[in-house]
Amino acid sequence: MSPPAPGLRPARFPDRLLILSVFVVASCGLAYELIAGALSSYLLGDSVLQFSSIIGCYLFAMGVGSHLSKYVDDRDVLARFIDIELLVGLLGGLSATLLFLLFAWMSAPFRSALYALVFALGVLVGMEIPLVMRVLNARQASFSELVSRVLTFDYLGALVVSLLFPLVLAPKLGLSRTGFLFGMANVAVALWTLWHYRAEIPGLRPRFLRGVLVMAFLAAGLAGSDRLTRWAEKGLFGDEVIFATTTPYQRLVVTRWKDDTRLYINGNLQFSSRDEHRYHEALVHPALQSLPWARRALVLGGGDGLAVREILRHANIEQVTLVDLDPAMTDLFTRNAELAALNAGALSDPRVTIINADAGQWLEDNAEVFDLIIADFPDPSSFGLGKLYSVPIYRLMARHLAENGALVVQSTSPWFAPRSFWCIDATLRAAGFSTHPYHAMVPSFGEWGFNLAMKRPGFVPPTRYRVPTRFLDADSTRLMFSFPPDMRPLPVEPNHLNTQALVHYFEEDWGRVVR
Repeated sequence: MSPPAPGLRPARFPDRLLILSVFVVASCGLAYELIAGALSSYLLGDSVLQFSSIIGCYLFAMGVGSHLSKYVDDRDVLARFIDIELLVGLLGGLSATLLFLLFAWMSAPFRSALYALVFALGVLVGMEIPLVMRVLNARQASFSELVSRVLTFDYLGALVVSLLFPLVLAPKLGLSRTGFLFGMANVAVALWTLWHYRAEIPGLRPRFLRGVLVMAFLAAGLAGSDRLTRWAEKGLFGDEVIFATTTPYQRLVVTRWKDDTRLYINGNLQFSSRDEHRYHEALVHPALQSLPWARRALVLGGGDGLAVREILRHANIEQVTLVDLDPAMTDLFTRNAELAALNAGALSDPRVTIINADAGQWLEDNAEVFDLIIADFPDPSSFGLGKLYSVPIYRLMARHLAENGALVVQSTSPWFAPRSFWCIDATLRAAGFSTHPYHAMVPSFGEWGFNLAMKRPGFVPPTRYRVPTRFLDADSTRLMFSFPPDMRPLPVEPNHLNTQALVHYFEEDWGRVVR
């Protein structure tokens, strides 16, 4: 055991203050890692790649920080620990807001800034625990007890944050406010350590003043984080943000410009009120026109109620079941008068039953049979979404589909993402369906694709519609089911759960398009 460093008085282990500091700094360190991973997934997509690369960069940087900590002089360990806590608090507290603002207003250097920030935070966080252990060791703590206590509280702090982040912090506070909150926690560690060991730390007054200033700055950021986030989202989306919320599942943003209302989920456009009728007419009416006897419909996803609106226009429909994961989504489009007007109050119709559940789990647990199933899921940009486009899920859907019924799947763009589109078609065929792919021009999205699937062949595209339509007629329908040479079918693999080929196709397809 090394002798006590000059200026440090021996203390009987454990020093409760420093052990508590280990718990807090471990919590904060993991929180910054989760914030960076969640924000990069939200802004860049592909959650597996983003979280893996963020975690890898962060852990490597922590190793660098642990190595650098050995160069701190024994006489300066407490002072350097306090300085690092202030810097980590400032940098980590600002991390989410800085990255969000950078992406919104200067998207080009975002990736470089993201990994530079993650690396810097990782280096600083990697220095914290070794410095605390050196302080405790210098205070004549038993080495075996020191290691066990420090690592116990380190892992305990990580456990607490890993549970709180997805269940409470991200959905209730949002990423920006969560960052500011944990930054303030780091600064609080610095201030209470500074006060408790004030007799042993040089430059007490300047350090205390810096700590108070950083705490005040972060508190102001916490108070104004909603305004900063809205300003960033205005730069990101270009239009006035009229509603925004973070749920346990996604970030919902509604914007308006003149008569155009738009919904974004995790930064991706879901619809524009100017042309959504094209998308939803194409999604619903070709199938329902061929099912004049249909009585019961199931909509998976589509929590905005726009597909339900089109289904309810058919007088033969007696019951619609809507299964959407996020209650915030269905509540928004039920209770907000302006948004409910877009779906003509469809979600309040007595014929509609809303179920907030995971679609795959609901299909597994339920035995109801439907004449029409609409799968209006978000694009397969992650493995969590890709499973909803897999062979097992389509086989589950087949169990819920009447023998003469129809399943319609939104299938991304056959122009921008051709392999993704034809992969969905191949997956439906691998699940036993007879497929009828088609496409429609939706100005907000470009050329968009759909797949109509039935248990038996024989579907014929309709030449007229029983309900009034703004976009569909005989000619537009004929063109929808015809593919020009530059959108011809491609050889692709079906999407199985163990390979998730669709997600890889989607990433590669859109990677060639998005600049």
